[in-house]
Amino acid sequence: MVGIIKDLDPIEIQKYQQNRYPCFFVDCIEEVVPGKSAKGYKNFTFNEWFFPAHFADEPNVPGFVQIETMAQVFLMTFLTLPGNKGKKAAALQSKARFKMKIVPGMRLDLFAELDSYSRGIAKGRVRGFVGGKEACLLEITAAIPDIMTQFMPKIS
Repeated sequence: MVGIIKDLDPIEIQKYQQNRYPCFFVDCIEEVVPGKSAKGYKNFTFNEWFFPAHFADEPNVPGFVQIETMAQVFLMTFLTLPGNKGKKAAALQSKARFKMKIVPGMRLDLFAELDSYSRGIAKGRVRGFVGGKEACLLEITAAIPDIMTQFMPKIS
């Protein structure tokens, strides 16, 4: 059994997943229970690269950034399992809901749960909170292609 992993900074997080700047968004993974859950956060500062282009007169976090940030925390639920560290992962399906506008200066706290993981395919959800209020939700199915393809039928 794999133990709880705590307090991963961006350098440590990137040892588990392949996301890099400018599309790496997680500031800290506070806790991972491999195969079960992950908890992390993102602090949005005014100097983020996307704010000047996303409503300069009223900057807010674009939906795609919220989705990608939630997905990166979700990846930690299964990339921390033995043999998965550093493997490439891809989203297969997602459904996002946004409940509030996130602006510079806010911290997005993320809680990911892994519902199932089999044959390289992971299903679960991530809930995002700002100041204790639910801000966004993501239902996601992701995969590790290297593992998933081992179980696909061979066509001759």
